[in-house]
Amino acid sequence: MDTSQPLVVTLPARPTREEVARLCAALAAAPPGDVRCRIHPEAYGLPAVDALARLALTARRHGHRLTLDGAGPELTALLRLTGIDQVL
Repeated sequence: MDTSQPLVVTLPARPTREEVARLCAALAAAPPGDVRCRIHPEAYGLPAVDALARLALTARRHGHRLTLDGAGPELTALLRLTGIDQVL
């Protein structure tokens, strides 16, 4: 596996528990490194916040550096409101 390029995962607009579990499993199986999470532009609400919190926790546990790409203004505001933006 080429570790010079970041691992890219995509958060769907309305993530399900199964999708989040699959993304977390991919993070757990990958060697430590940079991870870019592309966020669907229509992702919003508490399911998206929960998914991002789970991804951040899994990434941290496995030595990854997680960056977010494409969070819309509503999701960004909700992340700020919940305080999770400080963790991400």
